[in-house]
Amino acid sequence: MDEEVTLPAIVDISSSTLDKLTSAIGVPRDVLASDDEIGRVWQQLPRLITQIPIEGRSALHARMCVAVHSGLFDSAINYAWNSAILALRDKVCSFGLHIVPQIIERDFNEKILLDLTDAELIQLCLSLNLISEDAYFFLDQCRDVRNNFSAAHPAIGKLDGAEFIVFLTRCTKYALSATSNPRGVDTYALIESVKGPEHTAEQTQEWFDRIDATHEAQQELIINMLHGIYCDPSSSQETRTNALAICQAFKPKLSPGTKSALINRHSDYIAQGKPDRQELSQNFFENMELLALLSEQERHILVSKGCKRLLTVHQEWFNFYNEPPFAERLLEISSQAPIPSTAQAEFVTAVVTCAVGNRFGVSNIANLSYQKIIKDFTSREIMIMLDLPTSNTIVGNRFKSFSACQNRFKNLVKLLDPKQVPTSYASKYKSYGGS
Repeated sequence: MDEEVTLPAIVDISSSTLDKLTSAIGVPRDVLASDDEIGRVWQQLPRLITQIPIEGRSALHARMCVAVHSGLFDSAINYAWNSAILALRDKVCSFGLHIVPQIIERDFNEKILLDLTDAELIQLCLSLNLISEDAYFFLDQCRDVRNNFSAAHPAIGKLDGAEFIVFLTRCTKYALSATSNPRGVDTYALIESVKGPEHTAEQTQEWFDRIDATHEAQQELIINMLHGIYCDPSSSQETRTNALAICQAFKPKLSPGTKSALINRHSDYIAQGKPDRQELSQNFFENMELLALLSEQERHILVSKGCKRLLTVHQEWFNFYNEPPFAERLLEISSQAPIPSTAQAEFVTAVVTCAVGNRFGVSNIANLSYQKIIKDFTSREIMIMLDLPTSNTIVGNRFKSFSACQNRFKNLVKLLDPKQVPTSYASKYKSYGGS
């Protein structure tokens, strides 16, 4: 807050100049505000003017004060309104005149800005999120007051001091005071950059800073746009990497509206029968650690596919070398959201089968992922695991056939959280080495 403004003490000119002036013209003294009313408004002006940054004060505010001093509230609101309109124009310019067309989807430049009516300017500021819904409502009311009760047009009535203070308060609060003025992001330049060579860390940070500096509505549009670019089958790997890196940097600041927009676009891919985009979108959500936002049915499909791929690799040659990335992916999926109940049996079976290994051993690197997964098994998943040794499955047959597999299974049981073991499975748990 700037240092409080102190106006000079009002000079008692009412009984001399104002009285003589109205008398000379032949009009009643009450065509101007009374001495008491002028005094009351004058006392409140410093508080409101102080709320306007020094760099935002102008000759209009000096003229407004002179008008108040003279009891001309209809002229004072005109000066206050004009200063508010200039402040709103400055907000648009600071946002970026070359960026405005990208938001409103029509031509825009400085001449068009200057030609806008007051109503159109207020509406534009709302569209650009430079003012809030509340600000739009109150400023539009001020516009009506200015048009009907100021010296700008023949007035239909007379303003008193209290009404002028309300008018100035709203102009100050919603247009003139020192509030954040977001800068727009040039989406054309962003798209061009994303579709270029792979970004350096500095480039990603620069774009993050620009997106962070704009308002929430444009942030939502940009993240949704980057998601669309990522899911475009024609996008190169460098383009996807760039789009994802920016979104990942912005992830902690994703608003509920942005998350909702991402889900809506993902749902559109499903409804429109675009499996290639749907799969890329699933990959986007996984990399963003947002799988919990997807439906249970989709998460079932992701888990099921991951399990099938892992078991396929596990049963091929060189499985010990090829399993790690598939194991890591299942760990990533399971760490982001609960495994759907419909996929739990397949999930537990795949993980335990690979963790138990075959008679030759296990994939040591992949086993790190398996152990982390097993430590987090839910009660139902523990029940499925403890039933596997007696089941007609690969892991069940290995348990019965190879002592090494039996020992590995028992070591895996020791990883389970005893608190999660259901009472009905306590004896089975202990028989396999559980504590």
